[in-house]
Amino acid sequence: MNNLLLLDKRTKSMIDDYVPQKEMLIELVDFFSIFADVTRLKIISALAISEMCVTDISRTLFLNQTTVSHQLRLLKNFGAVTTRRDGKIIFYSLKHELLNDVLLKGVEFLSYN
Repeated sequence: MNNLLLLDKRTKSMIDDYVPQKEMLIELVDFFSIFADVTRLKIISALAISEMCVTDISRTLFLNQTTVSHQLRLLKNFGAVTTRRDGKIIFYSLKHELLNDVLLKGVEFLSYN
């Protein structure tokens, strides 16, 4: 088989530098899996507006509380949400607004298609 590349060395070097290495690729796959569930997307969207407790999320989004709790636990394990306790109530919020930015970029991308 011919090992001839049609790319020039500069372009090949740029690609080599730009394409993430294996560990980062795995982390990116895990990160983007946050957006791979309709319920999580709803929760992320709601938390982008305001911190909320499980009850408020479930009532506002018409979701089962057990489902909301499960998805929030996954989001917390991903490092996507943070918690704040006020007495017996735990409030959830997005850990960083960049998460909402990624979601909005997805919406923007889909709007162009």
